[in-house]
Amino acid sequence: MSLDTLPRASRNTHRRDRPPGRRWRSRLDVKAMPYALVSPYFILFAAFGLFPLAFTLYYSFYDYDLTGTTEWTGLGNYVALLGDDDFWRATINTVAMFLIATVPQMLLALFLANALNKHMKFRLPIRMSVLLPLVTSVVAVAVVFTQLFARDWGLVNYILGWFGIDHTNWRAERVPSWIAIATMVDWRWTGYNAIIFLAGMQTIPKDLYEAASIDGASRRRQFWQITLPMLRPTMIFVVLNSTIGGLTLFSEPMTFYNGNPDGGSQGQFQTVAMFVYKEAFREFDYGYASAAAWLLFLLILVGAAINFLFVRRIGGTR
Repeated sequence: MSLDTLPRASRNTHRRDRPPGRRWRSRLDVKAMPYALVSPYFILFAAFGLFPLAFTLYYSFYDYDLTGTTEWTGLGNYVALLGDDDFWRATINTVAMFLIATVPQMLLALFLANALNKHMKFRLPIRMSVLLPLVTSVVAVAVVFTQLFARDWGLVNYILGWFGIDHTNWRAERVPSWIAIATMVDWRWTGYNAIIFLAGMQTIPKDLYEAASIDGASRRRQFWQITLPMLRPTMIFVVLNSTIGGLTLFSEPMTFYNGNPDGGSQGQFQTVAMFVYKEAFREFDYGYASAAAWLLFLLILVGAAINFLFVRRIGGTR
């Protein structure tokens, strides 16, 4: 006979008869085990997330260099950054490349996910193939795109020449370099976002589409009236994730200029993350770099909040 089939009084007597050590271990399993199971994440986050944040915040108020000498400057690093033309140029570059890359990326990912959501042959291999750019090495991607956007013999300039457009120096000019790097970012991350959108589409009940088809709604109208409204939570996640990734852009512009953090001869495509790297590991001004990192953190918070409110507003959520 199991404990659940016993009368209440018998169950209480059975519990009182258990040794105190066994009752303590049973209570510990119920109350402490869930915290023990999730503790590795919080321990790693504290070590590699909270500690670096606290460390950089502390030294952002100091003039701290490679020799270990520290001098309290208060808000001096932040005031100097707000008056630093190089920092503002890097900020403008970051925001511009983020906007140029993210908007087309979201649209392409959304329509690609809608195409992958349809019934087709070899559906699984095709869906997996869109992730191939993501698993490709960043260095390999940079080498390929550097050849594509070469000034004299690049494929992009060759195709533009068909339409009478002169060769563009994609590295030397500011806006063309933004477009080249944004194209590289879109090529790598569009498939990843498309898979996330596809996962969200898979959760939409099929009954809604069947009812709409019976009412005579076309596939295009079903997409706008059913798919997009039901996909709002996924869209918020993708937009916030893309905002964080776009404003911390580092690998693509870094490799586009052969690993040089200057971001071009005049910093025309240097991002804030590259600026932080340059100040910390080439100029060895860790206090100044820490302050720049915290301003980047604030920029990410502002950008994420604006995008979150924008997506909620167009989605009609409250």
